[in-house]
Amino acid sequence: MNIFDKYLDKIKKILLDLSKNGDLILPDKLDGITTETPPSKFNSDISTNVAMVLSKANNKLPTDLAVTLAEAIKKSDNLIDDISIIKPGFINIKFKPIFWTNFIEEIIKNFETFGINTNEKKNSYLVEFVSANPTGPLHVGHCRGAILGDVIANVLLFNKHKVTKEYYVNDYGNQIINFTKSVYFRIREIIYKENFPKDNDDLYPGDYLIDFAQNIINLNKKIDFKDFEKISEELTALSIEEALKLIKNNLNILGINHDNFISEKKIVKNHEVEKVIDFLQKNNFVYKGKIKAPAGENNEKWVEREQLLFKSTDFGDDKDRALQKSDGAWTYFASDVAYHKNKLDRKFDYLINILGADHAGYIKRISSSVDALSGKKNKLICKISQLVKLIKNNKPFKMSKRKGDYITVDDLIKEVGKDATRFIMLNRSSDVELDFDFDVVKEKTKDNPLYYVQYCYARIASVYRHLGLELNSKVDVKDYSFEYSKEEIDILKKISEWPKCIEAASTKLEPHRIPVYLYELASEFHSYWNLGKDNPKKRFINDQKEISDDKIALLKVVSNIIKSGLSIVGVDAPEKM
Repeated sequence: MNIFDKYLDKIKKILLDLSKNGDLILPDKLDGITTETPPSKFNSDISTNVAMVLSKANNKLPTDLAVTLAEAIKKSDNLIDDISIIKPGFINIKFKPIFWTNFIEEIIKNFETFGINTNEKKNSYLVEFVSANPTGPLHVGHCRGAILGDVIANVLLFNKHKVTKEYYVNDYGNQIINFTKSVYFRIREIIYKENFPKDNDDLYPGDYLIDFAQNIINLNKKIDFKDFEKISEELTALSIEEALKLIKNNLNILGINHDNFISEKKIVKNHEVEKVIDFLQKNNFVYKGKIKAPAGENNEKWVEREQLLFKSTDFGDDKDRALQKSDGAWTYFASDVAYHKNKLDRKFDYLINILGADHAGYIKRISSSVDALSGKKNKLICKISQLVKLIKNNKPFKMSKRKGDYITVDDLIKEVGKDATRFIMLNRSSDVELDFDFDVVKEKTKDNPLYYVQYCYARIASVYRHLGLELNSKVDVKDYSFEYSKEEIDILKKISEWPKCIEAASTKLEPHRIPVYLYELASEFHSYWNLGKDNPKKRFINDQKEISDDKIALLKVVSNIIKSGLSIVGVDAPEKM
């Protein structure tokens, strides 16, 4: 039950009735009208901007128009206790206490659908995320984007959309050649006691390659590792296999499983790049031309040469983009265009890409290519995962055991655990930098948002244990004639925002709204719980070890929402802490 949508629909019906009677002039569309939660300083439950939206069309001050509209709204609903008008023209609605009793009864009867936008068209989404080069372990920079992509998928699934989670394996190009050579030198280091060429900047120096090399030696006894050229293709496949094993293990400890792993090499070998270039040429989206030096580049060293270029400026990009190198090889962008054609051919309604902060400048060109391939159907949505700063003892924290200049996902999980990593990484909008403070994450206080939310669930579980009840059992409320107190209604008002939270998280692809909401709900609950320390009437269990129906219903709904929200985030809901 979304009370905001319910009252928005009710208000729009009132407007249509007033318009038919000649008492109101309506614009062609009513899209700007909203129903929201009013600021806490107002003693109200729902606020609407309808008078401000319609004031111009009716040539009236918003406050004057609000008087007429407020009267009509109150007449339409016997559950409204009071209506007030707040400058510059908001209409604030306060419900009778029985409204909230009816509200919780409906939630309990229909909890499987509570929060889901049942009126929304259900779409199919392809969410591509992580897609780190298969050359080593995932690091903290990948971690935030991985969690962002996974929870976006979870939110969409909760809202009954179809979702496929995909990882694009960049297993083609110079970085893979250098990676394979790095593994090869580690193999020779083990077998022939040769020194690894550490002065070669093209190679990957990480100690994890020693494990890759040893595994390859152990599992491939028949390979002769004396001549790189003879075994390079086979060694490349084995090296990528080792890297993907490590990456999948990193993802697994984060609680992430992809549906598909798509190989760039396979796309190239299947001539999908040539096919997409042919498509773009037939549709006049490519031409032979020269690119000027990028901003900040030394113009004297820059060599302008004729290249095959994609007309990305036709779609709002600042310059056209190269599809082919001077030696005739395809650029990384060309492979990426082919990959996105592959995505489009699979007939998803929307494509979502999760990109790191260093790829923000790449968005326009890849979006332009998807517009060209799809006929400007706006199918691609790109989300940026900004940088993470690790802090310990109020100082930047470095802790990698495998390589000195980055921190691995494995290191991070060993330090703070999966749940803390997922919750805290998601606790701010992905487009702003995040400070990950190890000291706060380990605290058992309200300053640690994960602990505060999980403790809310554990407290409710403790009440059920004392009563000899199962927390996951169906609630048995026999009588819904009770009325909730002001403090309980404050919790119910926060509960009423759950469908709105899910809707925003789903439509705007902003999953950070969920941990933020859960913390606010937990705060309301803990505040009410603490009242029982001084006032026995506020306690959930009385001296006779009994609980009233109103409290058992309230506990059940709060626990269900906390558990659902934590499940979407990918975090456990412990019954004991």
